[in-house]
Amino acid sequence: MNSSKANIVLDFFAGLGGYFIFLKDTIRWMFRPPFDAKNVIAQMLEIGYKSLPVTSITLFFTGMVMAFQIGTAMDAIMSGSSVFIGSGVTIAMFRELCPVLTGLLLAGRVGSAIAAEIGTMRVTEQIDALKTLSANPVQYLSVPRFIACLVMTPLLTVITDIVGVLGGSFIAYFSLGITLDKYVENILNYVSLFDFLSGLLKSLFFGVEIAVIACYQGFITRGGAEGVGRSTIQAVVKSSMAILISDYFLTYLIQKFN
Repeated sequence: MNSSKANIVLDFFAGLGGYFIFLKDTIRWMFRPPFDAKNVIAQMLEIGYKSLPVTSITLFFTGMVMAFQIGTAMDAIMSGSSVFIGSGVTIAMFRELCPVLTGLLLAGRVGSAIAAEIGTMRVTEQIDALKTLSANPVQYLSVPRFIACLVMTPLLTVITDIVGVLGGSFIAYFSLGITLDKYVENILNYVSLFDFLSGLLKSLFFGVEIAVIACYQGFITRGGAEGVGRSTIQAVVKSSMAILISDYFLTYLIQKFN
């Protein structure tokens, strides 16, 4: 039993080390020519632009739900206190909900696609073909996706911040009877730039985690079509877990330095 537990621990740290080595290789190849700007832009469109509908709709309705739940609870405790709903919804959106939910949605949509695409190339020996053409697979496949996730995850988070706050204003006006100017005034009075930047910082880390985990799972794919499916599932599960676990530690560190 002890030997089995030791093997599990060793496998865990070996796998974790593999991710960090892959991250190091990806960053190293980012700054080496040739620079494939066309591929980077294509990945940005795939990861960012095509993810915009699902992230925007999800966070708009999340903002509506937040405003409705918090507003009715505040009014139940003290009549008229829901006038402060603007800052409550905005702080929750900026600090936690928008970066985390955007990251989880990208892990599902983008992480699975990256792992499946690279995994398919691995099992069909296309990655080996790249090596024979003197092209580094990490530079050709991982770097553009890494840069795209690093740039587009924060940009999507900014958009979902705005959309989420708009969803809250919709419910505040139509369900709670709070005028738009009161809603905005409460946000300006109680929400700081730090609230916005803390969520943006988290989204940078989430973008790195999604790209590294998804690409690495694709590169280590073995076993044909079944292996591709397994790698895709692993990419989504592991990147989602990494986002949720790192969110706690990032929140703790950010609050320490506040």
